[in-house]
Amino acid sequence: MIELTIAIVLFLFPLAYSPGPGNLFFAANGARFGLRATIPATSGYHITTWIVTLVIGLGFAVVIERYPDIFTVVKVLGSLYVFWLASKLLRAGLPQSNLEPTPANFWDGAILLLLNPKAYFIIAAMFTQFLSPESSDQLGLVLWITTIFTLNNLLAFTLWTMLGNRFTRIFQNDSNAKILNLVFGGLLAAIAVWMLFSS
Repeated sequence: MIELTIAIVLFLFPLAYSPGPGNLFFAANGARFGLRATIPATSGYHITTWIVTLVIGLGFAVVIERYPDIFTVVKVLGSLYVFWLASKLLRAGLPQSNLEPTPANFWDGAILLLLNPKAYFIIAAMFTQFLSPESSDQLGLVLWITTIFTLNNLLAFTLWTMLGNRFTRIFQNDSNAKILNLVFGGLLAAIAVWMLFSS
């Protein structure tokens, strides 16, 4: 299991730690509200990650292969949701805005994972690489891979959140906080467009 775990982490490293919708979302929340305030959204995201990964590992990937239109629907909904999250940050960053920014909640984190089509294909690709048909304990193997994947994502997102949290010292006053909202809102909006038009 140690060799398998190392192989999974190495496989996932460039995918989990590079900038993406999840990482930037949590970096933005960490920067604006601090690490502790992101715990509900982190919990929502990673509990959902574990459940979705387990379902895919047990055969949900077959549904996606048989019904590729599901991918298109999730892709459009996902990009719209990320754009909506971006718009909240952008509106909170406008000079005349009375909108009080609030930390993301459990359901924001859960929906972010559910509407991220790339996550489904990363998970499916991971299982094609590491789920061995020769294993005598398929369920145990799926549970192990699912748990390693979720914990690896949790570590990556926590690091991005902590990185975002570092910005709080610079952006403590309201004027600078609005700039931070505009920057991260713009980045999330760009990610939403990328999600919509990427293959």
